[in-house]
Amino acid sequence: QVRLAESGGGSVQIGDSLRLSCAASGRIFGGYDLAWFRQGLGKERELVAGIEHRSPWYGDFVKGRFIISRDNSKNTLYLQMNSLKPEDTALYLCACRTSYEGSRNSPSDYGIWGQGTQVIVSS
Repeated sequence: QVRLAESGGGSVQIGDSLRLSCAASGRIFGGYDLAWFRQGLGKERELVAGIEHRSPWYGDFVKGRFIISRDNSKNTLYLQMNSLKPEDTALYLCACRTSYEGSRNSPSDYGIWGQGTQVIVSS
């Protein structure tokens, strides 16, 4: 069974940077859209960034602060987060898109998820 495992989260200050990684246990990366979602306490899960082959897309709130990338040879997805704000505090999850019936921004199109890595940004 394919599994995703996130790492790289932590507690940081306003304006700091973090680099999240998502390692896959199997060969699922090559032909799939991949994405980072986040879920804050009491909030709905929202798309942070996604990548199709080498073409990325981002949630509106990112505004140039984050960069998503993938290394198919290492089966690893990355999220470089810069200029972090307290509102970026959330559980960050990576996901693999297994359905193309809906929107690429919708969690329902993603059938494989990691457990998440917590990011806390304090002032």
